[in-house]
Order: sequence, then structure tokens, then C-alpha cells
Amino acid sequence: MEPVKRIEIIAHSVELGKILDGLDKAGVPGYSVIRDVAGKSTRDHVSRNSSMTALDNVYVVAFCSPAQISAVAENIRPVLNKFGGSCFISDAVELLITRCVG
Repeated sequence: MEPVKRIEIIAHSVELGKILDGLDKAGVPGYSVIRDVAGKSTRDHVSRNSSMTALDNVYVVAFCSPAQISAVAENIRPVLNKFGGSCFISDAVELLITRCVG
């Protein structure tokens, strides 16, 4: 088992390219994107009459080494500060899998 950092980002889909660029620049080896995310936040209020809907949001989950997390924060924070969204970073453990070739 290997310690890693889990990165979870919820943001407007228009900013997805900037977010993924930031993860790439930080050296994050991969990520998953879930589109059309809906939910409730304690920080942002979106009017039901707004032209933007909750279905315009994306959820990005990625994992990286603890040494990379400062670069991730440096690259992601400016995007979220300018355009909104949330980023959560937590500790996780990667279960290393050995593949059998038969």
C-alpha cells in the first residue's frame, strides 16, 4: 500500500479544460471526470431561475503523490478563485495490484 493524496474538484463545466491543464502541469498522472453533477453547497447559491444549472457542473477526482500536492494547489487555486468551485484534498492509500500475465 502506498500513501497518496485524493483531489476532488467540483466546478462549472466551462472551466474543465483549465482545471485539467492545471492537474497536468502539476504532474498528476490521471483523473476521472463525471459530468452533469447536481448537489447543494454551503458556499454557493444558484438561483433556480439562473441560466446556468447544476447540470453544468463537473466532478473531477484524481490521485497524486504527497510531494505533488503543492503544485496542484498552485495550479488549481487561481482557476477556482476566479471562476468558483470547490477543491478538497484528503489522504488516501493506493492498493498496489500485481497483474498476472498468463
